[in-house]
Amino acid sequence: MKINDVIHAKSTQAVVTIGPDATVRELIALLAEHNVGALVVSEDGERVSGIVSERDVVRRLHADEAVLERPVRQIMTADVRTCAGDDGLTELMQTMTQHRIRHVPVVADGKLTGIISIGDVVKNRIGELEFERDQLDSYVHQT
Repeated sequence: MKINDVIHAKSTQAVVTIGPDATVRELIALLAEHNVGALVVSEDGERVSGIVSERDVVRRLHADEAVLERPVRQIMTADVRTCAGDDGLTELMQTMTQHRIRHVPVVADGKLTGIISIGDVVKNRIGELEFERDQLDSYVHQT
């Protein structure tokens, strides 16, 4: 299974981005509005400058309540793990586990084309297991 297969199965294809100069307060509003756990930080909506998650906000908020008025660039992860649409899902699962990340931007020719979350991966894997179970059940009941 390839990353593109999972991306195409998602109900929403658009990737919500935020500029690095937006405030953390604006970030929180977008996370809530779109019901997502992370946003790609991008100057132009195409190139990935960073990624910022709910976890980043909570960890910084604990140490500094004034973080809400600071720019996103101060809390984002700049060294972003990305994947390509033709990468394998198993490889992505290993990357997510090894680096303890939950959201991975999908990039083609340096441009953002999607984002895949651990939830997307789990949903896909459950679908595969249900299909296998149904196939085995069908096989057993044919004999």
